[in-house]
Amino acid sequence: MARIAVIGAGMGAMAAAARLAVAGHRVAVYERTATYGGAVRRFERDGFSFDTGPGLLSLPAVHRDLFVKTGKEPLEACVELVQVDPSSHHVFADGTRVSLPNASRAGAVSALDEALGAGTGQRWGDFLVRARETWDRTRRPLLEEPLWPNWSVLAEREPYPSVPHKRLLRTRRAGTLAEVGAWELRDPRLTALLESHALAYGLDPRVTPASAAVLPYMEHAFGVWYVRGGVRELARAVYERCVARRVEFVFGAEVARVLEKDGRAAGVELADGTVAEADFVVTGVAPGAVSTGTAAPGAGEVPPQRGLPSRLTVLLALRGGRPEGAAHRTVVHAADREGELESLFGEHPGLPGHPTVTVLRPDDTGSVPGPGHEAIALTAPVPAQSGQGYDEQAERMITTAERAIPDLRARLLWHEVRTPDDIAEATGAEGGAVPAPALAAADGRLLHPSNSTGVPNLFAVGGWSHPGGGLPHAGMSGALVAGLIVEGPEFRGSQ
Repeated sequence: MARIAVIGAGMGAMAAAARLAVAGHRVAVYERTATYGGAVRRFERDGFSFDTGPGLLSLPAVHRDLFVKTGKEPLEACVELVQVDPSSHHVFADGTRVSLPNASRAGAVSALDEALGAGTGQRWGDFLVRARETWDRTRRPLLEEPLWPNWSVLAEREPYPSVPHKRLLRTRRAGTLAEVGAWELRDPRLTALLESHALAYGLDPRVTPASAAVLPYMEHAFGVWYVRGGVRELARAVYERCVARRVEFVFGAEVARVLEKDGRAAGVELADGTVAEADFVVTGVAPGAVSTGTAAPGAGEVPPQRGLPSRLTVLLALRGGRPEGAAHRTVVHAADREGELESLFGEHPGLPGHPTVTVLRPDDTGSVPGPGHEAIALTAPVPAQSGQGYDEQAERMITTAERAIPDLRARLLWHEVRTPDDIAEATGAEGGAVPAPALAAADGRLLHPSNSTGVPNLFAVGGWSHPGGGLPHAGMSGALVAGLIVEGPEFRGSQ
């Protein structure tokens, strides 16, 4: 039985802790804040309750596997999962609207043809077929296996099977998500639909590789789910599973540095000088949050991602109940795509004047004080550490959301703004940056450092390590780290 110190109580860190405890190890989690969950938090006021991190869950099989492997109670015995249908409603710049059914290619094709015109649905359906091939090519190396030592193979090869595009006597193939939209989808509304999946993670579709086609495919293939009571309930369930497996949690315990002995990780030192010895250390915090000595990537290793965007969230408490048939998730697309992208990702990043806004309207009586109220969350990407202007941006987001909910301001009781500073406080990430899932191609820019580090017995878990950000990927990082510690370097991932 080994002593294992885990730094941070984020979702990936807790997934690793639970699996390691079941394997017979003595696990202690040191969390600098007063609670668990990392970015998965809840805000409550006047009987209203909101998720302030992710609001929906994709690829629930990752967490089902976690609960099966760590105890007798399955995931559904600990939380209630509700499949969201339609998976999303879209309001495009020209006013066109479409609702996409959950996990149905034929349904999506039919809905798009009816709303956007004949042929648009077929082009989207054909794209999903190519996206599936991309998923099949990258699923294991980018989600289910430790990062390959020769990870540069993933960086150099574009796994998306783009369609040849002839222009001015030249044949070209899409290499970015924006080119997929322009050359293969050939409709600005389909392009906006595609690019919204990248924007949700703060990625610039103009430079994001075509392999990001896996992002809409994951939603299409595995569905979109809501956790009754909010995604914070999933964090609670994972935390309680850890406690049931005798994982020790120490809250208010900021780790200052990882201790080394004989060239190996040997424990942690807290900010107050307390030392906790360990045989293995698992760090689940952002790069730079804890001193790890010589654990920086060595030659040939993927360096940590930096300069990633953040997220602005506006929580709305409304009078009047949720209308019958309202979509759980609505994406209101920006009227000026180029202006939005230039504001977010240009030479001098700032707050876009007309942002793409995601509107979440859960059908959950537990989130409101009574049937005559509704709780809504608006989210939009913003640059990390973008400075002032969040209140003004929140007003712009509310104005944008009125395109989907015309009576929004008339029903508004109050609103609360959650900024990148709040994310930084919860996660320790510089500027409140939010990591994206790992993606192939693009010279490895969107890969993440491996779970094994430059220091023996020191491992990295969570969104800042392989396989990257997002709830499914964080959960898989926990499985990978547990496998590497229990089985050793020969561990090759789930079968």
